[in-house]
Amino acid sequence: MLIAQQKKKENIAEYLLYMWQVEDLIRANGLDINKIQQNIIDKFNQPEDVKQQIHDWYANLVEMMRLEHVAQTGHLQINKNIIIDLTDLHLRLQKSPQEAFYTTAYYNALPYIVELRAKNKKTDVPEIETCFEALYGFLLLRMQNKEVSAQTQTAIKQISAFLRILAEKYRQERDGELEL
Repeated sequence: MLIAQQKKKENIAEYLLYMWQVEDLIRANGLDINKIQQNIIDKFNQPEDVKQQIHDWYANLVEMMRLEHVAQTGHLQINKNIIIDLTDLHLRLQKSPQEAFYTTAYYNALPYIVELRAKNKKTDVPEIETCFEALYGFLLLRMQNKEVSAQTQTAIKQISAFLRILAEKYRQERDGELEL
């Protein structure tokens, strides 16, 4: 909860990847708050009142996952809304003549996005979500110490650069520093 709050404030891309990881951790614990308490919350070096806040946060997420029918797969609506917001911002940035740097980063990542969408046969998913899925998959591979091809590393480098700029533009817009 504390980590999520900090990430959401600082970098929306990191926040979204973190929240996807939290969803997977909840699934790995069978949406059982007692297992989550034992395997995750109890390991935090925090005062009991903070641990209780974290427990409540996880319990709320578990309930949301059940209500939204994403216990097995998929993402919470709160996370989908971030993709929607980022997609909206992305489209506005593309139309803005003063955002040439952003557009260049997008076009540098675009061949990899197109390739991923063709491989995954997920053309109905927003491009921004495809980027996050690629990055999340890459992070999972690294956590599992699996080898990643040079081609995949190049793609991730371009997609990461693009998402980094988009996340910064999101922060700027949220803070009233961006005019399109």
